[in-house]
Amino acid sequence: MSESLLGRLFGRFSGDRRGDRVADLFTAIVERGRAPVFYRDLGVPDTLDGRFEMVALHAFLVMRRLKGQGAEAGSLSRRLYETMIDNFEKSLMEMGVGDTGIGRRVKTMARGMAGRIRAYDEALADPEGSRLEVALDNNVYGTVVAGVDPAALAALAAYVRACVAALDGQPLESLMGGQPDFAALPGGETRNG
Repeated sequence: MSESLLGRLFGRFSGDRRGDRVADLFTAIVERGRAPVFYRDLGVPDTLDGRFEMVALHAFLVMRRLKGQGAEAGSLSRRLYETMIDNFEKSLMEMGVGDTGIGRRVKTMARGMAGRIRAYDEALADPEGSRLEVALDNNVYGTVVAGVDPAALAALAAYVRACVAALDGQPLESLMGGQPDFAALPGGETRNG
């Protein structure tokens, strides 16, 4: 898939409005999900599917932190989810997907996101910790034919756990202000590149 198509689907969030908490959160999620280290060093497929997985994973991490934190946080989480789905729909239209194909693809993405939320929630609740690697292998690396590098999978799982800790430690007001404190990128990379 060409970079221009990937860029349109997972590029800077269209409709970005400065000062809008949801737009700021979604922009931060997309920017983090596009960090080259995931694709270059951790073997995440640099495809439409791989980029969707990384955006979905980071959106899950933010929504997980907002869960159970009151009505305002719940509303923000719902709006973030709706914004993500809406952005996917707009991006598909820009890519030239026909009207009948858009609805089907958006429903597939929404169902897929719901399944990922459930799988990641259950995996993070596992005291043994091995279920997270399984969930990441199934979702993030699900399209990898040649097999997944165990070290890359372990590094991604460690990053996810570090993000959970960082977001859990972030004051809720700061997160709700639109700036998620994700953990450092794997390998110490400090920028999205």
